Amino acid sequence: MEGVRETRLVRLEAVQSMLLEIGQLSASCTDIVDFVGAVHRALGRIMYAENFYVTLADREDGSVRFVYFVDSVDAGPDPDQRIVLASPDQSPTAWVMLNRRALVITGDELRARKDGVGLGRGSVPEHWMGCPLLDHRHEVLGAIVIQSHLAQHTYSAEDQALFSLIANHVSNALQGLQSMDRLERAVQERTRALAREVAERRRAEQIQRALYQIADLSSAALDTDALAAAVHRIVGELMVANNFLVALAQPDSGEIVIPYCVDEKDGGAPRTRFPFGVGMVSYVLRSRQAQLHDAGSFARLQAAGRVDQPLGNLDIASWIGAPMLVDDKALGVLVVQSYDPAVVYGKAELDLLAFIASHVAVALARMEAGRAIRQARDSLENRNAELNRALTQLRDAQSELVRQEKLASLGRLVAGVAHEINTPLGICVTATSNLVQELKLTREDLAAGSLTEEGLHGFFDVLDQSLRIMTSNTQRAAALVRSFKQVAVDQSSDGIRRFDLRAYLNEVLLSLQPKLKGRPVAVELDCAPDLVLDSLPGALSQVLTNMVMNSLVHGFAQEQPGTIRIRAALEGGMVAFEYGDDGAGMDADTLGQLFDPFFTTRRGNGGSGLGAHILYNLVTGALGGSLRVESSPGKGLQYYLRFPQALAKK
Repeated sequence: MEGVRETRLVRLEAVQSMLLEIGQLSASCTDIVDFVGAVHRALGRIMYAENFYVTLADREDGSVRFVYFVDSVDAGPDPDQRIVLASPDQSPTAWVMLNRRALVITGDELRARKDGVGLGRGSVPEHWMGCPLLDHRHEVLGAIVIQSHLAQHTYSAEDQALFSLIANHVSNALQGLQSMDRLERAVQERTRALAREVAERRRAEQIQRALYQIADLSSAALDTDALAAAVHRIVGELMVANNFLVALAQPDSGEIVIPYCVDEKDGGAPRTRFPFGVGMVSYVLRSRQAQLHDAGSFARLQAAGRVDQPLGNLDIASWIGAPMLVDDKALGVLVVQSYDPAVVYGKAELDLLAFIASHVAVALARMEAGRAIRQARDSLENRNAELNRALTQLRDAQSELVRQEKLASLGRLVAGVAHEINTPLGICVTATSNLVQELKLTREDLAAGSLTEEGLHGFFDVLDQSLRIMTSNTQRAAALVRSFKQVAVDQSSDGIRRFDLRAYLNEVLLSLQPKLKGRPVAVELDCAPDLVLDSLPGALSQVLTNMVMNSLVHGFAQEQPGTIRIRAALEGGMVAFEYGDDGAGMDADTLGQLFDPFFTTRRGNGGSGLGAHILYNLVTGALGGSLRVESSPGKGLQYYLRFPQALAKK
């Protein structure tokens, strides 16, 4: 009897030591598997534990994982494998977890069951003992199981009580370890997400820098070869582009021209000029969509007759072609290809090249527009010479009037007249340029046999409007000369004169009709017909012009309908001038920079960044007034001006 007591005392000391060890392990271990393995080794010192396993439950999908499995007969499942929990009748492990109670069962009892082989796998043990692992809310964390395949090793009631006690301590430790594990997984997931975000931001910055570089190319006056080489360099910074080709469509000749080609195998383009319809470039132009292919898809396209006479080396690993489109007009194609099987392009590269191609198309269109403007400028030189001779005659007339009336000096008067007639002469130049362009287009339609009655009537309308504008402004210039004597007597060098505000605003709006033409934007003017000012009409004209142009460029999209409202009224010797549109508007940050020099939201798309800055200087300086502006996204932009009805003459 004394020996039994000593044996029990030794075992109790071992149990106490094990429980202390479990507590220490829960504080020092960071890995659940390491912790369970240490528990298994400690358990083996107080009872037979050759066969031992622990399952953990996933509350989201109801599955279990055998995170630790040691057995002398059977091999356990993969620790990371998620297994659907069986029914309690099929598995003692499932019974323990679902009933949240300990279970002890013998081999005979298991064999007597109809389906009993534990989760449908493994050998039937001689003795099986399992306890649930429960958290502080009595929710199931998993199960801890010990079993024996040997008849001489079974578990007594004392073993069962000790195992339940150990299971309780393991449950407490696992709660902390699982919390730490979840935290570590959350930190790792967040770290990976941040890494992806940083990579995406860097990629976005690279793309943004590339777009800025492409936008700069359109103003650099480069030739086509230099432009293509610059685009190749930009694309090469974003993807592997050792083989790069630029193809341009020539609608007049029905051909495709290759101004730039770099190829590792061919060295250059096999043909620098070929008819439309030949090769993959023609296929991309016809489809008007970016294409991603390899050697196999090339062969299938050719076999299906969709690609005629493929050009260049077909031993490729990957090929991308993206059309350069502007207003649905195909200007050409950018091509990037790889001969290296290790360099294969995907949808990301396809979308990126298509995006770059669209911006390159805009740059090409701008360059072409610049060349057209230079040609138009050259064609207007003769007309400008005639206008310069007319200006000289006006200056001579001014000089004669100055001598007769003994007014201000010749230079001051000439400067004043030149300032005054600058607006009508500029309007005449604009109307003439517009008329020359319309005449050119009508002649082209006539030569091509595509001139319709509607087109001819449209030309007549433009002709009528242009002649009215030119007549009105030439008459205005002539009236300035006729009234020069009176003006010279009344005005000073600042060019202040009396004018009817409503009539003058109508004249300015008439001069802006070429800009408003084709835009679904209505202009409403509310101004008393008898509001007469003694001020600077040239400054007021520039203010209104800048407002209207800012609305057209920034406020309204190309096909967006809208309304511009202008109101002017006299309030105690001050002119209250209000201008508003119902366009896109702007947020508070953008509004705060509106009057900064060179600030624009449309850099490279018609905005210089000087319009609002000049407007502010004219209102607060030349007109001697004040300016306030209000706006919010989607609510348009409203200007509120106040300036004297009569400016003091200097």
